[in-house]
Amino acid sequence: MRDRHLRPDEFELLLDGEEGFGVAPLRAHVKVCASCQLEYEQARSLMVTLDTLPDFAPSHAFSDRVMSQVQVFEPWHAAALTTAKQFVPATRAARVAAGLGAALSAGVLTAGATWAVARADIAVLLAQVGLEKFRDQAGAAFSDVISTIIGQPGLDALRHGSPEIAAVAVGGFVAVVGVGVVGLRTLATASRHTSR
Repeated sequence: MRDRHLRPDEFELLLDGEEGFGVAPLRAHVKVCASCQLEYEQARSLMVTLDTLPDFAPSHAFSDRVMSQVQVFEPWHAAALTTAKQFVPATRAARVAAGLGAALSAGVLTAGATWAVARADIAVLLAQVGLEKFRDQAGAAFSDVISTIIGQPGLDALRHGSPEIAAVAVGGFVAVVGVGVVGLRTLATASRHTSR
């Protein structure tokens, strides 16, 4: 023990009055080492002073004030259970009535779902009719737009002509629209430069 001074935990063993195999060398070191003897005496004096202090107890509201500032994590299942308990009636008769209502609602929903699955062919038929109507309406709207752009004779030519004629007509339309967009951008850019 001459090569080092005592550690804090070793001082605690001496101050607590522990007895045992490893304590005797610690006591012997304190007797011969002036630095460790001074530190031991200071720690013992502090212990005596602390023992003479009166015991204090916190007020009753102390724990409430502390816990009001602590954020407690509540698991989702506990929060769900707490929320569900708020909806459970207090009296037995009300709980029975609520249970019967829930069972009746579940039965009606199950019967409705079973009927809908059994009558799936009706749902498919209604979906097909709706899809055909939508396709017809979309086709009519597209035809109206095309006939407005290229006229009725152009639309008739597209309907009865070859795919090459349709491709040329669509390409020409895209080219005209592109030239129009480029022209408008050029005009807009030019007007901005002249206004500065």
